[in-house]
Amino acid sequence: MHMRFNLITADPQKLGDSVKYIQAEVRPQVDNQPGSLGTALYSNPEAGLAILESFWASDNAMAASEHHLGPTRRAAMERAAGTVCVERYQVPVFEQEAPARGGAGLRLTRMDFEPDAVEDAVEAYGDTAVPWLAGTEGFCSALLMVDDQTGHAISEALWRNSEALAATRSVAAKVRVETVAATGCVIRAVEEYGLVSTSARKA
Repeated sequence: MHMRFNLITADPQKLGDSVKYIQAEVRPQVDNQPGSLGTALYSNPEAGLAILESFWASDNAMAASEHHLGPTRRAAMERAAGTVCVERYQVPVFEQEAPARGGAGLRLTRMDFEPDAVEDAVEAYGDTAVPWLAGTEGFCSALLMVDDQTGHAISEALWRNSEALAATRSVAAKVRVETVAATGCVIRAVEEYGLVSTSARKA
């Protein structure tokens, strides 16, 4: 599985219009592209941030979609008076325990691994982090995205609501410590968002 990760930074007062446009125009186009495995849209209205993720069965399918989706992404940015940063990853870990609905809480952790240690890091994440997270109340899903050329990675864990997300902050801190100890990675950032909607599915 492959994924295109769009980080949108916007005027907080205009983010809502951009999110509505993405919901109405961008997501349907993405979902109907050949090789699409769905999308996920998250937002942090107070900070003026949103994330649009699109999932693909292959790298070729993801690349082929760019020609069709680039203009709609630009239109979303115009509505938000903002910018977008586009990143591309492989998704070696995607564990789903329960369906997620709007209002679910996302914790996103950015990490750096040594490129030659990515394979071992993926295995350690699946063996250590996922079971810890899956044992928490309200857990919905976890995924790990990696760029094996640079070692950049993003871990995402989703809970059924913002209260369940908040209740896991201590556990998540322990998981980060264990992950660093097991893999030697560097934690670059921890962020929290609310789920707007998702159609993402496994290949």
